[in-house]
Formats: sequence, C-alpha cells, structure tokens
Amino acid sequence: MANKNALVYYNRGLTYIGRGDFDQAISDYTKAIELDPNLAEAYVSRGIVHARKSNFDKAISDYTKAIEINREYAYAYVSRGIAYIGKGELDRAIFDFTMAVKISPKNANAYCNRGIAYLKKSSLEQAVYDLTRAVEIDPDLTEAYSNRALANFLKEEYDRSWKDVHRAKELGSEVSQKFLDELSKASPEKNEKP
Repeated sequence: MANKNALVYYNRGLTYIGRGDFDQAISDYTKAIELDPNLAEAYVSRGIVHARKSNFDKAISDYTKAIEINREYAYAYVSRGIAYIGKGELDRAIFDFTMAVKISPKNANAYCNRGIAYLKKSSLEQAVYDLTRAVEIDPDLTEAYSNRALANFLKEEYDRSWKDVHRAKELGSEVSQKFLDELSKASPEKNEKP
C-alpha cells in the first residue's frame, strides 16, 4: 500500500495539472516519489507533465522507472511510446505499444498510437489495421478515425477516407482544412456526406 503522505502529494499534483501549473505538479510528484519510491503512478504522472513540456527524455526516464516497478503497467508503456513518437523514435514507440497490447488486448489507445507510429513510418497497411482495431474497441475514438482517414488517403482509398472524415466530424473532431482540400482534389465527388 502506498504511503499516505505520498498520495497527498500525488493527488495535489493531479490538481495542479488540471490548473495548468506544470512546474508545481512536477514538484509534488517528485515529493511523492521521495516519500514512496515505488509509487509507479507518480512516475507516470510526472512523465506526462514532462512530455507536455516537450521534455521527452525526462518523460521516458519516468515511464521506464514506472515499468521497472510494475512490468504489467500498460498505461506506462503507452505513455512512453507516445514520448518516443515525440522524439521520432518510431520503432521504440511501436515496441512499447505492442507491449501494452500484450498486457491489455482491449487497449484502444495502444492500438491507435501504434497505428499512428506505423502511419508516420509509411507502413500504411499496418496503420489501417491498428486504427481499425482501435475503433472496433472504442467506436468513439476520434483520433483513430482522423488518422485512418489519412492512411486511407495515402493508400488512395478515398471513399474510406471520406467515411472516416465524416465519422470524426460527427464525433466533434476538427479535421484539417488542408487535408480536406487535398482529399477533395483527389476525390471531389465524395466530399458530401452520403
């Protein structure tokens, strides 16, 4: 069981994140870790704040420590994978998302982010597969639809791309006007919702 005082700092750190006070959140997570060095959640939360500040190396270090504490912590793998994407280390990101999927096979975010990493590598078939798996698990995951729309566009499967664009918009997601313009040029007759 976690140290009660460590949990106080951990919970206050969550409050500071909600307020956008990232430096104070880092300070509180650091104090929580000092009080309870095995509080994996504090490492992950501090890593998230570091990632938001684009301090990817610090974020990766924190996520790695959380994984050392709990090898089955799927969220830590997903978070570290996202930080690796931020650094452009796509193979490492894919490895972490794959680990998260092994631990938690119904983790839509792991599939979605692995799909994004594959998309960035131009591995379009794998990207579409993972993004499709993500929306099968969570039909409201807008990020998966918008990224699958791009993957299908790059595969020149414009009907599928339009379908995902419309679904993303239905869910309230903003779709880049530049992307819509490119898709309209490639497939102008499909720009209206069926």
